[in-house]
Amino acid sequence: MKHAYIFPGQGSQFPGMGKSFYDNSAFAKKLFEQANEILGFRISDIMFEGSEEDLRQTKVTQPAVFLHSVIAFKSIENTKPDMVAGHSLGEFSALVANGVLSFEDGLSLVSVRAQAMQKACELNPSTMAAVLALDDAKVEAICEEVRQQTGEVVVPANYNCPGQLVISGSVRGVEIACEKMKAAGAKRALILPVGGAFHSPLMEPAKEELSAAIKRITFYNPTASIYQNVAAKAVMDKEEIKKNLIEQLTGAVRWTQSVQAMIGDGASKFTEIGPGKVLQGLVLKINKEMQVEGVN
Repeated sequence: MKHAYIFPGQGSQFPGMGKSFYDNSAFAKKLFEQANEILGFRISDIMFEGSEEDLRQTKVTQPAVFLHSVIAFKSIENTKPDMVAGHSLGEFSALVANGVLSFEDGLSLVSVRAQAMQKACELNPSTMAAVLALDDAKVEAICEEVRQQTGEVVVPANYNCPGQLVISGSVRGVEIACEKMKAAGAKRALILPVGGAFHSPLMEPAKEELSAAIKRITFYNPTASIYQNVAAKAVMDKEEIKKNLIEQLTGAVRWTQSVQAMIGDGASKFTEIGPGKVLQGLVLKINKEMQVEGVN
């Protein structure tokens, strides 16, 4: 039996997140204070006392989820995952868990990524939408059709589980695609309350900034394989890890395929580490035979 550790991304945040760690662990408190210093603002205050709206800002959300996840991981004694994966932002938490990034460097990169993504969102009006109960191939075909017919940007962005695929692109492109998805038999095609088109070509300016930051950071050899979003297979080479981390900003989160690959390589237990329980639910929708648990 292999044990996989999985780490959530943006959207799993909640007011008060991480406060119990801060209150009950001197080690956690030290990491929170270190994070406040690295970021240049007191993210701990926003996490503990901020509103849902405060936490929804990308430049806050991403470091907050990363911080919560890494502290939760470090709170587990004698932990050594056989394999790791993270959903979008969660890939950075996973890279701390398998020794590729230090906590400090991981947080610095997440901060650069979050601010760059926020800027990219402000450059182009863009959005995302969840498409339910339509085959992946049909969703892909409709996105391609809308691109060809209108010139608008719209692409599959998050392959979350069978029957749940998120698309991303320009506001007009996503709206047109949603109408076509519903006409093709989708149960729902719902515009999401997000700041922009994550995991689409509209994130290209952010990709350039993240790439420059990654080149300045030391990456170490992993202690366990990581199943990265764009590769959906075991990766152990640190140079390949860097490349995939950069490509992820404009590429799709192939979560369904990643979990299937982990199961194919022997995973039978998945532990979600960080705020929320979203990934546990997705794993069970991908394969209901899996054992799932959470540390949050």
